[in-house]
Amino acid sequence: MAYRSPWMTEELEAFRGQFRRFLEKELAPEAEAWRREKMVARSAWRALGSMGALLPSVPEAYGGLGTSFAYEAAVLEEVETVVPELSPGLAVHSAIVAHYILNYGSEGQKRRWLPGMAKGELIGAIAMTEPGTGSDLQNVCTTARRQSNAYVINGQKTFITNGQLADLVLVVARTGEPGGKGLSLLVLETKGNDGFRRGRNLDKIGLHASDTSELFFDDAIVAPENLLGPEEGKGFAQLMQQLPQERLALAIGAVAAMERAVSLTVDYTKERKAFGQPILEFQNTSFRLAERKTEAMIGRVFVDWCIERLIAGELDTVTASMAKWWCSQKQVETVDECLQLHGGYGYMQEYPISRMFVDARIQKIYGGTNEIMKLLIARSL
Repeated sequence: MAYRSPWMTEELEAFRGQFRRFLEKELAPEAEAWRREKMVARSAWRALGSMGALLPSVPEAYGGLGTSFAYEAAVLEEVETVVPELSPGLAVHSAIVAHYILNYGSEGQKRRWLPGMAKGELIGAIAMTEPGTGSDLQNVCTTARRQSNAYVINGQKTFITNGQLADLVLVVARTGEPGGKGLSLLVLETKGNDGFRRGRNLDKIGLHASDTSELFFDDAIVAPENLLGPEEGKGFAQLMQQLPQERLALAIGAVAAMERAVSLTVDYTKERKAFGQPILEFQNTSFRLAERKTEAMIGRVFVDWCIERLIAGELDTVTASMAKWWCSQKQVETVDECLQLHGGYGYMQEYPISRMFVDARIQKIYGGTNEIMKLLIARSL
């Protein structure tokens, strides 16, 4: 009996099928070009917007579909399965940046930015990490000083997804005292901002279609009305409140990748023969795939439960950390095992499993390293 996620409805199933056909026909053929260019074309963003795949859980009044996070989850799964090149940027834009604006923005901010993000006309990024500050967000050095009728931002960020394309950058900056209480979130509009500069599109071992950048702020001007929240100093609390959704989004992608890796490898081992029989018929091969399929199912059920908790407003930081850590760890192990079962062909870039192998490795690092996830879990013991 086929498993069906408990949050899946007939309406969402219809949307999902239509979305998958759209991805296969319209966007999947472009993926190789995006890998060469090291970024996804803006036309793809607009196409995703026209399909309702951007900001689906944002209210219709702000350009979204007005659905629950279940639609976000379905989009993330389909993208990871059909066109994984889209996954990092879409997750940051739709499941992360948009929800900071939705949850903490004023009515004017939401009406100003969210409709353009939903259409794919405005692309969002979030600038947390600095050259000397990764997981330790309380030590962010980028400053935003109030001068006359503006904030003046100075500092540097790195490893910023969508950095080359971003029209809106959600900047984590220090507006006050040292530590978390001195941090604020400001939305920097990149167009015509002379103090804002994009650095190089970083050369990564994987995720080749995802633009990942250094960003520089040299007296970059942000209007005071672009502060997220009613007052300064709320940034760290806002980050902590939204991190569970970010980490769940990573776990959703991890499970979809595990399932895809197993499916691709089952197909390959049925076709590939050794010693006169398909290699799937060797016990070593079948047992290893049986183990990986089981772990993918365990991950699927756990993540589905977390999605239900998030929709109900009950997903806590510890549980989201468990999902991010375990699923990303198993994703890395699964694609490594599946590549091994492809033999030498698994090392060739023409086979999807090779790209899945290098793409998976970052999952244990971004969104909070897996070591940080374990620390958060351990504190709850």
